[in-house]
Amino acid sequence: MADDPLALFDAWYAEAKAAEVNDPDAMALATASANGAPSVRMVLLKGHGPDGFIFYTNADSRKGQELAANGQASLLFHWKALRRQVRVEGTVEEVDPAEADVYFATRSRDSQLGAWASEQSRPLDRRETFEKRYEEVKQRFEGQDVPRPERWTGFRVRPTRIEFWTDRPHRLHERRLFVRDNGGWTEGLLYP
Repeated sequence: MADDPLALFDAWYAEAKAAEVNDPDAMALATASANGAPSVRMVLLKGHGPDGFIFYTNADSRKGQELAANGQASLLFHWKALRRQVRVEGTVEEVDPAEADVYFATRSRDSQLGAWASEQSRPLDRRETFEKRYEEVKQRFEGQDVPRPERWTGFRVRPTRIEFWTDRPHRLHERRLFVRDNGGWTEGLLYP
C-alpha cells in the first residue's frame, strides 16, 4: 500500500481530470456552526499540496462564518466516472492575502465583479437588486483592474484524515484510511 495519501490523491485527481466530463475539481464542503449545526455545499478545489486543499469564498458567507466559528471542515470528492470517492477531514485556516490576490487575478472579470456585487448568503429582495449592484460595480471599475474585495479569501483544509473509497461489486467496496500521526501518516482499512 502507498504510504503517502497526498501522492495517491494526486494520482486519482489526475485520472479524474481525464475521465470526468464535468467539474472533476468539484467537492462537497461540510462545515458546522459553533453549536454543531451542519451545512454542506459544493465548491471548487483551486489548489492542493502538502499543506492542504484550497477553495475560495466570501468570508462573510455562511460557510465563511461557520469556518470562523468552528475551524474544522470535511471535503468529499465524488468521481462517478471512476467509481471513486475521497473524503478529507481537517482543520481550516485562511490563506495568506497575497495568495488570495494571485488567485483572484486569474478569475474572469465578470467573476471578479460578481464578488464585489454579491453579499453572499445574505437575503436578496429580488434578482434585479443584484443585477443593478453588478452594473454599478462594472461601471465603478471600468477601465481598471478589479482588486480583490477584502472579505473575499481562500481557505485551506489541512488534512488530519483522508479516506479513499473504491466501488466494488456487491457493495464489497474498498476503503483505505490515512490518519495523520506525529507529522506522518498511518494507514489502515475500513469495512465497507
